[in-house]
Amino acid sequence: MTNQPKIKVYYNSACPVCKAGIEAQMDKESCCEIQWNDIHTHRALVSEVNSDLEFVRERLHVIDEVGNLHVGFDAFLAIWRASAHERWKAKMLGIPVVRQLCTLSYNLFAAALYRWNKAKKHW
Repeated sequence: MTNQPKIKVYYNSACPVCKAGIEAQMDKESCCEIQWNDIHTHRALVSEVNSDLEFVRERLHVIDEVGNLHVGFDAFLAIWRASAHERWKAKMLGIPVVRQLCTLSYNLFAAALYRWNKAKKHW
């Protein structure tokens, strides 16, 4: 067993866009252990983030190394902070005004992508 900090990522592999993004992220070097949790194949994991299954299908969720929950764009920031070569993204995109714009963009995109996935009957 390792004492290395760990973050937990909760994503929806039934969404082809989400799956491709997560698989690309899995191949990147990380400064801490990342546990990748697919809520499509393991629905009971949703209880770990105390959220509704449909909301986790729509938006990425992360529990960081100290136990804080991050949802949506903030979840990406948490992953990038833990990724050796992507910390710059977290710093640059985490600037308050930039973060607000990115959060708004993410939320609009996530809602549209969720509706598209539902229409395509991906779950």
